Amino acid sequence: MKRKSSKTVTQPTSVVTGVAGFLGSHLTDLLLARGHKVIGIDNFVTGSVNNIAHLGGNPDFKFIEQDVTEFIFLEGPVDYVWHFASPASPVDYLELPIQTLKVGSLGTHKALGLAKNKGARFLLASTSEVYGDPLVHPQKEEYWGNVNTIGPRGCYDEAKRFAEALVMAYRNEHRVPARIVRIFNTYGPRMRLHDGRVVPAFLGQALKGRPITVFGQGTQTRSFCFVSDLIEGVYRLMMSHYDLPVNIGNPAEMSVLEFAREIIRITGSRSRIAFKPLPQDDPKQRRPDITRARKLLRWEPKVSLSEGLTRTINYFRDKV
Repeated sequence: MKRKSSKTVTQPTSVVTGVAGFLGSHLTDLLLARGHKVIGIDNFVTGSVNNIAHLGGNPDFKFIEQDVTEFIFLEGPVDYVWHFASPASPVDYLELPIQTLKVGSLGTHKALGLAKNKGARFLLASTSEVYGDPLVHPQKEEYWGNVNTIGPRGCYDEAKRFAEALVMAYRNEHRVPARIVRIFNTYGPRMRLHDGRVVPAFLGQALKGRPITVFGQGTQTRSFCFVSDLIEGVYRLMMSHYDLPVNIGNPAEMSVLEFAREIIRITGSRSRIAFKPLPQDDPKQRRPDITRARKLLRWEPKVSLSEGLTRTINYFRDKV
């Protein structure tokens, strides 16, 4: 008679900070779909309970309402810590500069402390904003950036740059296995309509038939990655053995003015374009070099702009 194997596959446990945010909630959905237990932490400063309401009653999901800058105590094993907590839009971090700096510094410190205590792998959700207003184009991970530390965007840029330095210190001194993803412009369902980022701003204006606000002459460039593509790249990075920063974003670059015209076309809006002065330190060019992600993670974006915008528009039609 054949003996049954006594081996059991242990279900991994992930902690997601900023779980009620745009990216944190989508990450949680993917983790649950791939068999993880998820402990989500958020204090709802910029996150929304609506983003995680569909997870109520899911036995593999536990929510803790807490400020991540405070000590994180959790019982039981933790395999992965995904640190996504932070205000991430200009509207938010201009209103909340001190909280933004605190979550990037103290919050990252507490999340890293949890990973160290549990022997867990850690991933920092960093940003393309560490490159500032870049003097190198497209932006490679080796580029050190061009950031105004005392400008209006400095609270966010420097919080993330400090967070990256702290992650590397924990990797080097405490041997915490760490990953750093530099996230470029991402869009999709669950973005807040009035969060100040270009996709919800333009879509909200177009769906209401209001003028679409373009700053400067609209010649500044951006690249837009759909959220499902972004989250897949983040997941692959965490599961990889690579421990230096990796850009995740869509390298298809277009001017803000071109993007505004595309929004008008795809929504069928009668909105006109209104030009306003360019904000201080607004990056003139933003495009990721994803050579590293392609090579190491075998990742690149799959969702076209038209498909991604259509899905996002369908979500926002109920919100305007």
